[in-house]
Amino acid sequence: MKALLATAAFALAMGFAGAASAQAIKVGMAPEPYPPFASPDASGKWGGWEIDMINALCAEAKLECEISMTAWDGLIPALNSKKIDAIMNSMSITEERKKSIDFSDKYYNTPTGIIGSKDAKFDATPEGLKGKILGVQVSTVHEAYAKKHFADVAAEIKIYQTQDEAQADLAAGRIDAVQADSLSLKTFLDSEQGKACCDLKGDVAEDLEVLGPGVGVGLRQGDSELKDKFNAAIKAIRDNGKYAEITKKYFDFDIYGK
Repeated sequence: MKALLATAAFALAMGFAGAASAQAIKVGMAPEPYPPFASPDASGKWGGWEIDMINALCAEAKLECEISMTAWDGLIPALNSKKIDAIMNSMSITEERKKSIDFSDKYYNTPTGIIGSKDAKFDATPEGLKGKILGVQVSTVHEAYAKKHFADVAAEIKIYQTQDEAQADLAAGRIDAVQADSLSLKTFLDSEQGKACCDLKGDVAEDLEVLGPGVGVGLRQGDSELKDKFNAAIKAIRDNGKYAEITKKYFDFDIYGK
């Protein structure tokens, strides 16, 4: 959703009692802040809603898991080359991605929004984006959506390696708008930098083909055993209250969606 390095030379290990096997399941995540889902503290330790969710799902599935930090645009290649076994990095379930990988059931779903300068009055529509420079992160559903819906009207669709870079350029006045997940945008707007410069212009129109039905665990095609374990774990923590317990630490509403 984060300046990316090729493959980070570090990993966060998470062990669980009663693991299904001695070999750990490697869960891929990009080494870039994406609060409140994942970000490092002052000591470099990563935390956030998605980190907690990985812990909870792996514990419920009785899997021994470790987070393997991998550049965002290298996650799917790493999965298919078996360098990692799953992706949990706010990756939306889309038909395009399903051509090369499989997904678990969704584990959250939030709207897609557009932010811009407080001084600029426009909305999150093709008419509103006419003549504007719109920033999006590379290899995301937001890049695909912007190219499909705004390319004919925007002055430029500017592609960034990280969401932070796009927001920094918006704050500096180098671009006019940024599109991303609404919760990530809210975190920026609540920051000192975001409060000073920008506001939400609205949510984009729904496009399930591009934006998908939500975020799921990315898995190799044919890995039905691991898919079944994650699906069962998602349902179990929704049913037993663990999902709500984790979510309340970060949000005042249920981000699972409809």
